[in-house]
Amino acid sequence: MCRFLIFKGKNPILLSNLLTKPAHSIINQSYDSRLRLDMVRPINGDGFGISYYTHNDADTEEEGPCTFKAITPAWNNLNLERLAQKTKSDLVFAHVRASTYGVLSETNCHPFTYHNISFMHNGGIANFDKIKRKLISATDSECSFSLFLDTLDKMGVDPSKPEKEIGHENLRKALLKTIELINTWTKESDLSSKEPSLLNFAVTDGSSIVVSRYISSKTDEAASLHFSTGSNFIEYAPGQFKMERLDRLQDVIMIASEPLTFERGDWITVPTNSTLSVKIKQSSSLAESKGLMGSIPVGEIVDSELPPLEREGRSRHVLTQNPAKAQDVSAF
Repeated sequence: MCRFLIFKGKNPILLSNLLTKPAHSIINQSYDSRLRLDMVRPINGDGFGISYYTHNDADTEEEGPCTFKAITPAWNNLNLERLAQKTKSDLVFAHVRASTYGVLSETNCHPFTYHNISFMHNGGIANFDKIKRKLISATDSECSFSLFLDTLDKMGVDPSKPEKEIGHENLRKALLKTIELINTWTKESDLSSKEPSLLNFAVTDGSSIVVSRYISSKTDEAASLHFSTGSNFIEYAPGQFKMERLDRLQDVIMIASEPLTFERGDWITVPTNSTLSVKIKQSSSLAESKGLMGSIPVGEIVDSELPPLEREGRSRHVLTQNPAKAQDVSAF
């Protein structure tokens, strides 16, 4: 079972601060995965991949993210380490692979990309060996991405037109439809099978992000998924990072199969069978509800035209600030 990481920030971050330097970085998770459901073989050494966005479209011939993949284990790739030390990005998708289907090749390594879209999968499709004959696809993850793109096309969304943003609502709708189709096909292939599908998907159009944590079973737990948000992701000691929260702004959001830090208050578990959307302007209500930031105290606005009470000896009308508006704060 794979591991993946997503970073979205107001300012670019050095890739090494995500991929290699943290105590439980995504590279360390390739050989020291601690939250995998299948702990019999807790190694993610069947290749890796990263896609990162530079947003210098005017200076490049083609749209879309920069992508680097290899079939070597992530912990043993010197080029990845050197690249991470010199590269910054404000939107990063990273993935370390533990293969379940298909051969070991760069084409099977995540993230998969199409124009501005990046897509990752952690988990597996139940009974895939019985339904893959319907599809021109070597792995269940490639199949999932193909279904997602086909769903977008049937919705009338064309990713090849970068001038028209896809948006989080279309991404989420297409992702949910993809999960629905997979569930239908797996049930039709073998009604007696009790093997569940594990469908932790992550997709971005280069701006918005939608992630799912899903399992087709009604009783089992989905593959692990966590998120963290704050002002800045900082290194306070060699190899030791934490999410800094100087104010209520969500300038950084990270989503990962396993937390990158061991700071107890940094990470929140995404509920099973739910989706998490990151919009260009992200509401802070979810982070507040999970205790990652405090809410704004509801203040009192005073009519400044009235003279001081001490001088006039009369009562003063008080206008209470609307709590709903007080909590409507956005980031990015």
